Amino acid sequence: MADVNINKGVNSVNNPHDPYEDHMEDGEIVFEEGAFNGFEGQSITITENAGAAQGDLQAGIEFIYHMREHILDVGVATIYLFTCYALYLWLKKVIK
Repeated sequence: MADVNINKGVNSVNNPHDPYEDHMEDGEIVFEEGAFNGFEGQSITITENAGAAQGDLQAGIEFIYHMREHILDVGVATIYLFTCYALYLWLKKVIK
């Protein structure tokens, strides 16, 4: 957990002479000037939940990765789907 004290000096993101720009590391948070107007004297807590919740992209990638383990299930379901669709088309043709 990281606490951010908003009473510290905040440099503008667009400032070409920003002394901290050369020393920034990946994942470091940059605050734009005026982002904390109205919050003087208060603190904001930022909690990182790595692995607690996953994004849609990560869930999709994991789903595709784990589908390899269920190839037979997916194949049977696909054949069942096409069979039901063929039956539907045949019944539709017979009824007309």
